[in-house]
Amino acid sequence: MSKPGTIERVVIVGAGAMGCLFAAKLGRSGVDVTLVDIDPARMALIDAEGLRLHDDSGEQVVRVRAMAADTVRGAVDLVILFTKGIHTRSAAASVRHLAAEKPAVLTLQNGAGNAELIAQAFPEECIVVGTAHVPADIHLPNTVHSSGFGHLAVGNFRPGEAGHAPAVAEALRKAGFQTELSEDVDAVVWEKLAFNAALNALAMVTRSSNGEMDNPFARRIARQLVVEAVRVAEARGTKLDEAQIISTVERALAEHPGHKASMLQDREAGRATEIDFINGAVIREGERLGIATPAHAIIYDLVKFAELKDQISV
Repeated sequence: MSKPGTIERVVIVGAGAMGCLFAAKLGRSGVDVTLVDIDPARMALIDAEGLRLHDDSGEQVVRVRAMAADTVRGAVDLVILFTKGIHTRSAAASVRHLAAEKPAVLTLQNGAGNAELIAQAFPEECIVVGTAHVPADIHLPNTVHSSGFGHLAVGNFRPGEAGHAPAVAEALRKAGFQTELSEDVDAVVWEKLAFNAALNALAMVTRSSNGEMDNPFARRIARQLVVEAVRVAEARGTKLDEAQIISTVERALAEHPGHKASMLQDREAGRATEIDFINGAVIREGERLGIATPAHAIIYDLVKFAELKDQISV
């Protein structure tokens, strides 16, 4: 970092809704932000015109740099990855040339396993992991909307070490994000993993919004997916509150009926899902620890079958 404990220059990889929201809010807070993506025309437009941010404080144009990964030069303090898990390995590799100065590297991506892939390009002691419950909608090419409650939790990938997490949390707070510095971030990540595993794949397979899954049959499937994820987490030494996660799942169905889970949005857009980093991660960890996860195995195969069927029908 340019100064101990400070974050002055940030590179964000992935210009989806979350990447653009964080770029705009960090840029608005005075941080030097570079946004990286593989779409050269869109990067050129954002570089020339900035990002249009609509949030609870109003509308503002925030100027950020935008370019291809291999053109980013110089020392940076923080790299944030906002790609889908299926692209984490290539995204981290694309900015591997920034690793020499040992910047903090933050992943707020869905699922489990992203930090391990990032560690192939950056030192483990530099990696910060966490979760983001932040509303964000992108209106291409350069407008992002966010309103209402948002919460982040971050912690060091290597627990018990000083690491970069405190400096990262402070930078995010200054940008306007409610951010918790967690000493047990693994539990935070697995809690969100269990929640996503309960709803995402089920929505994708049945092509259902939250409200359409608010019935006894879908709830029973979702509850069993949570139960299995909690068993796996506890076998690896991560204590979770099963009843609380199930309650959160059921509230999401009842209180956000119009919401479409990200995997369903992926299916509707013809994109590959993150099933391998969500339910797939539970299955792999269960196999390693000798914990059966039959509900996850079935829903995983149904998603893969749906992806194959959709691909064949195109």
